Amino acid sequence: MQGLIEAIEATPEREIYGRVVGVRGLLVEVAGPLGAMAIGGRVTIEAANGRGTDCEVVGFQGDKALLMPFAPLEGVRRGCRAVVGSAQPGVRPARSWLGRVIDGMGAPIDGKGPLKEGPLLYPYRAPPPPAHARKRVGQPLDLGVRALNTFVTCCAGQRMGIFAGSGVGKSVLLAMLARNTACDAAVIGLIGERGREVQEFLQDDLGEAGLSRSIVVVATSDEPALKRRQAAYLTLTLAEAFRDEGLDVLCMMDSVTRFAMAQREIGLATGEPPTTKGYTPTVFAELPRLLERAGPGTAEGTVTGVFTVLVDGDDHNEPVADAVRGILDGHIVMERAIAERGRYPAINILKSVSRTMPRSTPEERRPLIAQARRAMATFTDMEELIRLGAYRPGSSAEVDDAIALSGPMERFLAQGKEEATRLGEGYAQLASILGVSET
Repeated sequence: MQGLIEAIEATPEREIYGRVVGVRGLLVEVAGPLGAMAIGGRVTIEAANGRGTDCEVVGFQGDKALLMPFAPLEGVRRGCRAVVGSAQPGVRPARSWLGRVIDGMGAPIDGKGPLKEGPLLYPYRAPPPPAHARKRVGQPLDLGVRALNTFVTCCAGQRMGIFAGSGVGKSVLLAMLARNTACDAAVIGLIGERGREVQEFLQDDLGEAGLSRSIVVVATSDEPALKRRQAAYLTLTLAEAFRDEGLDVLCMMDSVTRFAMAQREIGLATGEPPTTKGYTPTVFAELPRLLERAGPGTAEGTVTGVFTVLVDGDDHNEPVADAVRGILDGHIVMERAIAERGRYPAINILKSVSRTMPRSTPEERRPLIAQARRAMATFTDMEELIRLGAYRPGSSAEVDDAIALSGPMERFLAQGKEEATRLGEGYAQLASILGVSET
């Protein structure tokens, strides 16, 4: 009822509209009452075929407003009416949305009927909570993946990045986290995903158990850039709504790189100058605005963010990866060489960092983790000589120990996607491998 009242109050007394005067690539030029339009506002173009095409105002040039569409522009011609919307762009989520699959505009696409709206309107592009009013990150979070639980421990409300090339196993790792992480709800954004892989992710990777406590937002690669960007905003909006209800939310996005690519398309279309690798300045302005929305709120409830970054050509220092790494609270590096030798998840522990460690790790566990890291680092440093047969056993006790531990450590770091290992179990298994007695 409250939503209906607000919708009635937002209904304008008169209809305000302009006219389409040109279409340039992805842009629609509209002349008319520019004073009634604002950046980020919504305009509906009434196409010649009778279909309404929703657009967003992205700029102004002279006496024309520049719009970008959320859908294809077929049927749009000069002279079409462009009706200016008055309602604030936003969504009204509810807990009944858990278990559903929606598009970037919040419409259901899973064939399970309409969604029941909640009482509160959440804007798509909300500012992050004030830094001085935010709570600190919470206790260590059980992710169910022993390689992460033990070596890259994450806290509730932390923001982590998964950096990997294509085909290295990011989506499977996300599905493992969605099923196994100790949280109240999960919001998963598939941004620019291949259409073929969506059903595979939902049915094979996520499964019924994972989907039952998740909302999946889908914007495939064939959809307009504005809708792909919108799906990323909606993912964070849903996570914020559940956080405000006092829930601990796991927010996952695959991938931030495709969000950046969508923003680049929008920026280039509006005339922004390209900078590094063609990315426009607004890309690097929008990234922190998006990612900072995850984390603890000002009251109870947290949003733990896991964002994948598709590194271009396996270059972990490319512009988007470099920018995201500086914003987030840690990074998980997945390497193709590890995947090629058959160890999944293909996480390079030595290159992965959690900025909440060692505070998030019990003091009695720190020597155990340090010992394991030293053994892995020693083996990595000597690996080439060992494989070539240039190292003579007995030359170094430290290297001999690292060689003896390499096989058990590889088996410890490998984990099937249906397998879950709790936080305490991981420490116990690691202690057993290193021959350290549990205290």
